[in-house]
Amino acid sequence: MNIVILDGYTENPGDLSWEKIEELGNLTVYDRTPSDDEEEIIRRIGMAEIVVTNKTPISKKIMDSCTNIKQITVLATGYNVVDYIYAKEKGIPVTNVPIYGTASVSQFVMALLLEICHHVSHHSRAVHEGRWSSNPDWCFWDYPLIELSGKTMGIIGFGRIGKATGKIAKAMGMKIIAYDNHPNRTGEEIAKYVDLDTLLAESDVVALHCPLFPETEGIINKKTIAKMKDGVIILNNSRGQLIVEQDLADALNSGKIYAAGIDVVSTEPIRETNPLLNAPNCIITPHISWAPRESRQRIIDCTVDNIKACIAGEPINVVNK
Repeated sequence: MNIVILDGYTENPGDLSWEKIEELGNLTVYDRTPSDDEEEIIRRIGMAEIVVTNKTPISKKIMDSCTNIKQITVLATGYNVVDYIYAKEKGIPVTNVPIYGTASVSQFVMALLLEICHHVSHHSRAVHEGRWSSNPDWCFWDYPLIELSGKTMGIIGFGRIGKATGKIAKAMGMKIIAYDNHPNRTGEEIAKYVDLDTLLAESDVVALHCPLFPETEGIINKKTIAKMKDGVIILNNSRGQLIVEQDLADALNSGKIYAAGIDVVSTEPIRETNPLLNAPNCIITPHISWAPRESRQRIIDCTVDNIKACIAGEPINVVNK
């Protein structure tokens, strides 16, 4: 069984092992594959039966050219990089990793929020620069310090990660409200379900945990921002396209939105022209919510299971049944 990993570096920059996948066949690993060069992708797949990708696109042309493909498995939950509908027509199962980063992503969104509330890194840097030792007072701060207890967090998208975030925020004394197209009883133990307009109007903090669908693309825009409280905080470590970035930048510049914590943007890597780069009180991190070692190990473990199941003729975690 020939197995190729097209872009393995971000998943495993060297601190994990591909050994369990190597045990399943003849493995070739590429750190990176140019996503805009279909001919190179075709060359690298070659005669492989199992193709593992993270962000390298697998198109109709690639599948038609690489006739040995028996499975495409994605090193992530999102699988839009694969033409999974055409793969189904060709009888190729596309598998993903449905659960791996719940703890990591919910932990990270709270890290963004706490950084906005306390600016820990800024104040630590100020101390190391000598500003405390030369200060006439026994303490100082450069930003308003915000206590979260008693404030309302509105979570848009209340699946596994949204609920995990809600649990953490609730433990910190926050009131949790949620908007989701499919509310369930489990969620009712953590949050009160409300409609979107109510969430926008009542929230001190708005956290995005919804998938990217046509109906959620640009859900944070000029019109929805206008319905929010003045001084609201926006958090997004789900998908960059959920936010109209110019509208968010405008609201940060005007002060309508106090601050934003962003781990994802519409085009990644971020473009130098992205308006959020010059917006005030906007923390931007390079799409790393998912990346703790423990989380990445779960991705490899699930991918091993996906490949084993496919070899056995009983594929699991198939997204294009």
